[in-house]
Amino acid sequence: MMSRTILHSDCNCFYASVELLHHPELRGKPVAVGGDPEARHGIVLTADYAAKRRGVKTGMALWQARQVCPDIIFLPPRMDLYLRFSRMAQEIYAEYTDKREPYGIDESWLDVTDSVSLKGDGYHIAQEISCRMKKELGITVSVGVSFNKIFAKLGSDYKKPDAITTMNKDEYRDKAWPLPVSDLLYVGSATNNKLRGIGIRTIGDLARTEESLLVRKLGKMGSILWAFANGYDESPVKLENTSAPIKSVGNSTTTPKDMETDEDVKIVLYILAESVAARLRENGFRCRTVEISIRDKDLLHFSKQVKLQNASNITREIAEAGYKLYKESYRMPADEHELKNSRPEFYQKPLRSIGIRGTDLVTDYFWEQLDMFMDPQAREKQMKVDAAVDNIRKRFGFYSIQRGLMYQDRILSACDAKSDHTVHPHGYFG
Repeated sequence: MMSRTILHSDCNCFYASVELLHHPELRGKPVAVGGDPEARHGIVLTADYAAKRRGVKTGMALWQARQVCPDIIFLPPRMDLYLRFSRMAQEIYAEYTDKREPYGIDESWLDVTDSVSLKGDGYHIAQEISCRMKKELGITVSVGVSFNKIFAKLGSDYKKPDAITTMNKDEYRDKAWPLPVSDLLYVGSATNNKLRGIGIRTIGDLARTEESLLVRKLGKMGSILWAFANGYDESPVKLENTSAPIKSVGNSTTTPKDMETDEDVKIVLYILAESVAARLRENGFRCRTVEISIRDKDLLHFSKQVKLQNASNITREIAEAGYKLYKESYRMPADEHELKNSRPEFYQKPLRSIGIRGTDLVTDYFWEQLDMFMDPQAREKQMKVDAAVDNIRKRFGFYSIQRGLMYQDRILSACDAKSDHTVHPHGYFG
């Protein structure tokens, strides 16, 4: 098999870097993106290097970040802005290859094997991409250059910021094997502890361990990690427009009062589904799976998901899929009489919070076989209606046009859910 040339480009402190382009007065100060400092909740999504040097880490609660860095400046996340910069980065990458696979919003694998004869070797292409990212977008990237995806990612993590690291066949043992095994993709804290328990501390230790022992300790993942450490990863870089740069778009809320009826739940699910569908449309994605999560007033929690018949960013389809999941999984008493006279196992308690998300994302360019019993004209009309609603709200505000359902309970429906959302990064085994 011919050796490939794979790059992994990782935008340094991406959210913070983009924010600093819009807030140049904050350069040099410790800045973090994430959460809601006014409401005093949330976590750090990204910190700039000034904050990182003070001990601020991704995933920290805001109050913890404030403890280690009292003068830190928190900025609320603007996911649509970051997605726009992500698309502009992809436009630069597209000039070198059509085999581009996003790994989250700020990282991407590029298979530039077919471009080497025209544009130079992988290191030269990485240099050119790095320069263009600084010049055209104003942000820096760290790039790994290797013969497979796993070592290319190790290369981009090897040195930051604004660096290029090669992990070629004649050097990965010297560069990759001395690294802590936790640096390898998919070695989390639990797996790292199991590996340390059998004396494996570096990637080299993992590579030299008998595969059968790893399978006994870790199951199938043991075999996968052994192959990763030995450079046997042959997974292809997907073609452009076949995978979304994010795994899912979701939204959840804790309501101002408990949801005590099915109608209450339907109102909130539609509000959340509107925000999820609007973000999918705004960024050119559709979802193939809908998932809901439910928490009752005693904080009992569960989640359910369902595969859609066709990939969708239509509000009604997402909301109805979520509501059907709820109805199949949950039953609240219709009234006080039923509550008093039914056995407890026949009903559940009022809900405190609910969430919905579209996952298994594809782009608008994704093609699929249509069902012969589906009405494509009706779906097309619904898409146009949703697009018209989006445009009206952009011009005149969220409350300028509302569903009739929202007037059933003005307390539950009094929120602009689109301004509060969750975007989930993409996984390697997507």
